[in-house]
Amino acid sequence: MTTPEALLTVPEVMSALRLSRSKVYDLIRSKQLPSFTIGRARRVPADALTDFIRSRQKDSDW
Repeated sequence: MTTPEALLTVPEVMSALRLSRSKVYDLIRSKQLPSFTIGRARRVPADALTDFIRSRQKDSDW
């Protein structure tokens, strides 16, 4: 079960990835970065962000 501390806001994801708001929403819209809404608030599970970063590292052969 995901705890509230493990849920990130879009600004937190922007900061972690050093990307613009529109790019983060592009990743969400394209289903590359899983998220969900609670009312009008969009949340990204922290483990989804970690998985996203790991998958990009594998793609770039880090």
